[in-house]
Amino acid sequence: MTAPLRSPVGSQSTAALTQFMLAHPAHWLAQGFGSGLSPVMPGTAGTLMGWALFAVPTGLWPAIFTPLFWVVAILAGFAVGIWACDRTGRDMGVADHGSMVWDEIIAFWLVMLFLTPADFSTQCAAFLWFRFFDMVKPPPIRFFDRHVKGGFGVMWDDIVAAFYTLLLFAFWRAA
Repeated sequence: MTAPLRSPVGSQSTAALTQFMLAHPAHWLAQGFGSGLSPVMPGTAGTLMGWALFAVPTGLWPAIFTPLFWVVAILAGFAVGIWACDRTGRDMGVADHGSMVWDEIIAFWLVMLFLTPADFSTQCAAFLWFRFFDMVKPPPIRFFDRHVKGGFGVMWDDIVAAFYTLLLFAFWRAA
């Protein structure tokens, strides 16, 4: 029999969060392979991780990391993210703890998928706009963030932020 997981929320130390992350695969995933443990702006660190996890393999192995690959990865990542974020939130006692960044990773993959191919400056602009929408949470993002609970709620508000980012770029390209 294993000991129950102890939530690191009270201590907030990096060591406690790291130990918590390594205690269960759902935590490791929800906390973005450790990127969510950043003491400064973990959501931004998670989005940077998502950007790197998309851009590097797509640039190095485009025959493998095709748009179809990314569609499947995003759908699977969203589904698994619901479970991982729900489990991690319950174990932490905080439904959407700041260290949980899998939602940013998957949502930014969606942005990158629809903007690819894009030069570096376009990717930087997409990163900044996504972070803006994710942090400011304009309606209906704020509504989803406050009223849709569990793992689905954690994942969904970032998908809406990705949609806002893509909508902005669609308007910009059409102008």
